[in-house]
Amino acid sequence: MGEPEIRNRHDDDLKACVEALATVYEADRYPARWPADPEGWLTPDSMLGAWVVMEGPDVLGHVALTRADEALAADVGRPAQELAAVARLFATASARRQGVASALLATVTKAAAAENLRAVLEVEDGGRAAMALYERVGWCRGGSRPGDWRTADGRTALLHTYVAPDAGER
Repeated sequence: MGEPEIRNRHDDDLKACVEALATVYEADRYPARWPADPEGWLTPDSMLGAWVVMEGPDVLGHVALTRADEALAADVGRPAQELAAVARLFATASARRQGVASALLATVTKAAAAENLRAVLEVEDGGRAAMALYERVGWCRGGSRPGDWRTADGRTALLHTYVAPDAGER
């Protein structure tokens, strides 16, 4: 196998992305509920772009960038039109601790900045490893709020919003 490569996701990558997502769901229960249409879930409304980390034919990681909604904007105190939301970020278990998620975060941060947008994301309180990663690569917590869904253990989700470092701060 060659060196892992980050590139724009292509439509013909979706099957491999769903297979990779299934391994993440099995290991981590992400997403919280398996989607009825996983390819559609990986291609959210208002998507600005999506990227994959590939090693040969295998998807090691995935991320999408979408328009930010008003709730995210309110959490960080900025207009939604100045923001882009990171979505559908995952790295397969075999790719963990190899810089896959960090590289994907850097990719979407740069893509957002190229459009004069600041990248933001939200993570559920149970995602402690993810929050540690975001903070390690310079993202700052911008706010928290209850979600409109329940976690697997039955509690109301608690969502934390993170803001990417400014392009000049990296």
